[in-house]
Amino acid sequence: MKILGKMTITLILCLYLAILTKLILFKYIPLSEMINHFNFTYNEYFWRSNNFVPFKTIYFYLYLADINLNIRIENLVGNIIGFMPFGFILPLLSRKFLRLAPVLFATFCLSLTYEVLQLLFEFGSFDVDDLILNSFGGALGYLLYKLLKFFFKKKR
Repeated sequence: MKILGKMTITLILCLYLAILTKLILFKYIPLSEMINHFNFTYNEYFWRSNNFVPFKTIYFYLYLADINLNIRIENLVGNIIGFMPFGFILPLLSRKFLRLAPVLFATFCLSLTYEVLQLLFEFGSFDVDDLILNSFGGALGYLLYKLLKFFFKKKR
């Protein structure tokens, strides 16, 4: 039963990562145009649209943005919620992820991978604040795992 459970969780993780990749990297790009993004040409406008300053986007959405509240919430909360399953699933898969630090590091690395791919292939824009929010989401997912584990252990 334990092997079947691990296989099921691994399958769920793969499905989650496929959906996350579609939402992050290929949100605005149809499959027919994807090949056009695998070039390394310099586009000055694209490079200026990236954010390398921590908390700049977060501050903008919280205090300065003159845009719809739904867009702000979608951008800030979406980055957090999108990575919560990752932080929740990792401790279920391996004992290496039973502490917060390894989960936080793995979440940061996954998020950094997505951001670098967006930067290199112009699938979107690099935003250091996404790294912060995504890592926070992974940590919240881990804390939810710990909370549920504590709750169900106490119930027994």
